[in-house]
Amino acid sequence: MELDTDIAQHYAQGVETDRLTTWGRMEAVRTRDLMKRYLPSAPAEVLDVGGAEGAYALPLARQGYRVHLVDPVPRHVEAAQRASAAQGDAPLAGVQLGDARDLSHIADDSVDAVLMLGPLYHLTDVVDRGRALAEAKRVLRPGGVLLAAAISRYASTLDGLRTGALDDPEFESIVVDDLDSGVHRNPKVDAKPEWFTLAYFHLPDELRSEVAQAGFTDVRVLAVEGPVLLDQATLDDPIRRATALRAIERIEAEPALLGASPHLMAVGFT
Repeated sequence: MELDTDIAQHYAQGVETDRLTTWGRMEAVRTRDLMKRYLPSAPAEVLDVGGAEGAYALPLARQGYRVHLVDPVPRHVEAAQRASAAQGDAPLAGVQLGDARDLSHIADDSVDAVLMLGPLYHLTDVVDRGRALAEAKRVLRPGGVLLAAAISRYASTLDGLRTGALDDPEFESIVVDDLDSGVHRNPKVDAKPEWFTLAYFHLPDELRSEVAQAGFTDVRVLAVEGPVLLDQATLDDPIRRATALRAIERIEAEPALLGASPHLMAVGFT
């Protein structure tokens, strides 16, 4: 299965190299908090599907997990391999090219946890999303856990308001289409990479339904960043950050606020 040309072109620009330490830092902080809460203890076997350059996989390996990373972008795989080798006695258990919809190189019932912190973003067809989730279910052992991230249907509207991008009529037309269909298309992948690339933006209940239909139980959908993005000063201050993160955790499952979070996390169990 081939990666869409626009998606491949977007990620070939190296946009993932520092995203989670700069403007996506809040997403990373909360995602790590959710992983800490839901992942089984090390040395559990973790499959990071769409793991990019290893932003989450590499720290997990240092914590003693056996982490296998799969990603469809050659640049990501090469970077993850280099970083894994540089970790010395805490390398990744495996790094290879692969597609979330076809994990045939991974045996049935062979891992304790599956991370899908990107694949659902770029599978615009519900059938493809179903295949990816079914593959995650297949490779998980009984009692395993899935953490699957999605982008909120309202993310581009809220980001456009925050950044002023909605002042551009072309971006506004993209946002209108996002709200209508959930499919986000950027006609200027080269010139405007900040407008993202071909993607699917979920409604919270839709995400919960898709994960449940794949056979996962006790499915919950949680806000990642929540309705207010923390500024860098708050994230840099340990006391203010801890207070803010506690506040977000208290409202992370509130249905009335879920859609206001740029990213959502579905958690499901086998």
